[in-house]
Amino acid sequence: MSEEPLWMWIAFCAFIVLMLWLDLTVFNKKQHTVSIRESLGWTAFWISLAAAFNVGVYYYLGSEKALEFMTGYLIEESLSIDNLFVILLIFGYFKVKPEYQHKVLFWGIFGALVMRMSLIIVGVSLLDKFHWLIYIFGGFLIFTGLKMAIGEEKELHPEQNPVVRLFKLMMPVTSDYRENKFFVMENGRRFATPLFIVVLIVEATDLVFAVDSIPAILAVSRDPFIVYTSNAFAILGLRSLFFALAGIMNIFHYIKYGLAVVLTFIGVKMVIMDWYKIPIQLSLLVVAGVLAASVVLSLLYPKSEQLAEDAHALESDPAPESE
Repeated sequence: MSEEPLWMWIAFCAFIVLMLWLDLTVFNKKQHTVSIRESLGWTAFWISLAAAFNVGVYYYLGSEKALEFMTGYLIEESLSIDNLFVILLIFGYFKVKPEYQHKVLFWGIFGALVMRMSLIIVGVSLLDKFHWLIYIFGGFLIFTGLKMAIGEEKELHPEQNPVVRLFKLMMPVTSDYRENKFFVMENGRRFATPLFIVVLIVEATDLVFAVDSIPAILAVSRDPFIVYTSNAFAILGLRSLFFALAGIMNIFHYIKYGLAVVLTFIGVKMVIMDWYKIPIQLSLLVVAGVLAASVVLSLLYPKSEQLAEDAHALESDPAPESE
């Protein structure tokens, strides 16, 4: 099903496993609160790796595959922003301490990488066997884009997640945290901790977002290797950026509408693919342009609540003493 040789898959998966192992056992062996500087440093590192990988794709697989990778990477990176915002709300809801958040994100991302590989293989297989599904996927993306643009924000109720409720039927959960542990033994019985429940919810959240993102990137490329590698780099890069974005995500309030436009555009691209195939260069230009415009508009026209907070902060600051 994949056009690339098996050694490329083995080499890439081995590289990702190695980096995750180094992350957990060397770079973050001691539990600590990740600083913005550290977060930005790791983000730059992963973006550089993605760029270097794309050079390799260009060299070994050609310019078309390289453009597909870059477009898919941008789509996945942008769609994951909403996912990060939900994770931020989940951490706040469960009062996860900053020094524990890296561990939760690590295992959440590890599970997401495994789960998305399965979804990509299934998605590509279905489209190869049942071509008409492309219209279903395209229509779903258009619907999701429109719903994102006009829909209202819903309150978060993670304790009602069916995955969590099912898990609690199978294993008891402690009433509070046990430092950074996922499981503990008490009175001869194994208990899960609320920290493991948070990991389950992060995994379930990623599954929901994957339902949007996987069809979107399948409109750009049907090559499982390109689809998966762009997914992996985007997820790992954005996980690193989480701690820097946590305090400023509300500033970019137009990102939501930019994502809605991107999803709708990709959905239309899938629906009309049999009649007109939108060039990958144009797709990359549209995705990058829309995301850049949404960021610029957010900075030029901040939310009224943000302006009020800034004004309040200025009023609360003591006036400088005159000499």
